[in-house]
Amino acid sequence: MEENFILIAEDDADDRFLLQSAFEENGFKDRLHFVENGVELLDFLQDMTAHESAAKMPRFILLDLNMPKKDGREVLKEIKQNSKLKKIPVIIFSTTNNEQEMKRCYELGANSYITKPNNFESLIKTVSALRSYWMHTPNVPGEM
Repeated sequence: MEENFILIAEDDADDRFLLQSAFEENGFKDRLHFVENGVELLDFLQDMTAHESAAKMPRFILLDLNMPKKDGREVLKEIKQNSKLKKIPVIIFSTTNNEQEMKRCYELGANSYITKPNNFESLIKTVSALRSYWMHTPNVPGEM
């Protein structure tokens, strides 16, 4: 059986490095697949739906909001409107800590909204909690 993997959409190279390091620091061996913008994320998912079974979809998507080409809000909306993708949990992971923005993301179908921590120790704890919850929560069949 294919291992679970986590799909991470993050345009900042330093943030990608820190996320990778935080997973490693926690001892997690999950496969992380990084994309750098919204278009790349949607292309990756479209390619998966065309060639793979649903069992090989990402366990969850960690989605930055402010990315080039297509931002996280647009991507979230497209994922949640796609019958083949809408069951994948999408966790917004952004520096934006604005109540209106959070509300908007939940209205678009976000499963969770996490503000990026401002230091590495907090990131390690956040990654541990995030992974612990989303890797062990079954995807619910049917509508989300």
